[in-house]
Amino acid sequence: QFFVDSKDSTCTHMNEFQYLALGDSYTIGEGVEEESRWPNQLALKLKSVGIAVNKVEIIATTGWTTHDLLKGIETRSPGKHNLISLLIGVNNQHQKLPFEKFEKEFEMLLNKAIELVDDKSHVFVVSIPDYGVTPYGAENPIGIGKEIDKYNAQISMACEAKEIPLVDITGISREMANVKDALAEDKLHPSAAQYTRWTESILPVVAELLQK
Repeated sequence: QFFVDSKDSTCTHMNEFQYLALGDSYTIGEGVEEESRWPNQLALKLKSVGIAVNKVEIIATTGWTTHDLLKGIETRSPGKHNLISLLIGVNNQHQKLPFEKFEKEFEMLLNKAIELVDDKSHVFVVSIPDYGVTPYGAENPIGIGKEIDKYNAQISMACEAKEIPLVDITGISREMANVKDALAEDKLHPSAAQYTRWTESILPVVAELLQK
């Protein structure tokens, strides 16, 4: 199940936003309940500060690379939205795909997000967390961390070139490396509690975008 429509229509006096979240396992929330995914938590938090999100649509699947996400968007053909997020790249790194392929396809995904949003200033990107600090990445934590930094540096440059805000949650993933209950049961993906920490960092950036 890739999307959920909010049934709360009590905020009709506010500007209502249709939110499209693009990504992979970190966006679909592998290992957590639907309401605990960070895009869903973000929508709820935005409502609490007076910004109504009446639909959250997610195009994301565990294991997706940039290529897979491009294909997924093409298949789903989402209409126009007025808020779009993008978090992608960890599977390119994990599958050791050519970095140049990531550079090209991430650029294409940014362009696609801009094409699908009604206001370019309502697109934001979230950095890739560092799974090297999880038990799954324990055999090569330093190497994985360096590669994640390389991917995030490219993401940062691409966002800066298009004046798209980038929210850095990589630091949070590292800070929570030894925090109890920071991971889902698979000991790889973030728990609901960690996604809440992400949401706390993402919220002020998005609220500012939408209140301009």
